[in-house]
Amino acid sequence: MTTTPATATPVPAAPVPAVNGRVIALAHYASRALLEGVLTRHGLAFEQSVALRAVALAGGSLGRDALVADVVGSLKAPEPAVRAVVEGLVTAGLLAEDPAEASRLRYTEAGHALVDGTTAESGEISARLYAGIPAEDLAAAGRVLSLVAERANAELAAHR
Repeated sequence: MTTTPATATPVPAAPVPAVNGRVIALAHYASRALLEGVLTRHGLAFEQSVALRAVALAGGSLGRDALVADVVGSLKAPEPAVRAVVEGLVTAGLLAEDPAEASRLRYTEAGHALVDGTTAESGEISARLYAGIPAEDLAAAGRVLSLVAERANAELAAHR
């Protein structure tokens, strides 16, 4: 008696969802979990990394109030909590008053090394996550997400 091997019925691919809040949130939280792993290995909290990154984007020195405003705007966190994060970075020796202008904060050597290390590690993760995605798709996603963020920020401002 001969038997014929059973053929598997192909499972249809799940439809690709349109961009919506859930899709954005799932991508954000999955990516953030990877970033938090990097930060945790370096003894850094997410909010601290956002503040240090703002200083990096400003060229290594930023006014204290401007730094607080940047992080409040980025995280939608209350100002007192953000001020505590910034002061914690100063206390930890990662930021210090700029000798040229006391109202500005600058990286210390330790802060600079920490940002360089976490940036390199998270950059490797990002390279893997975005590998193979066509540049035009990334540009389109960037435009859409920037517009959604702009509209959400406008709604938040209208409700304050």
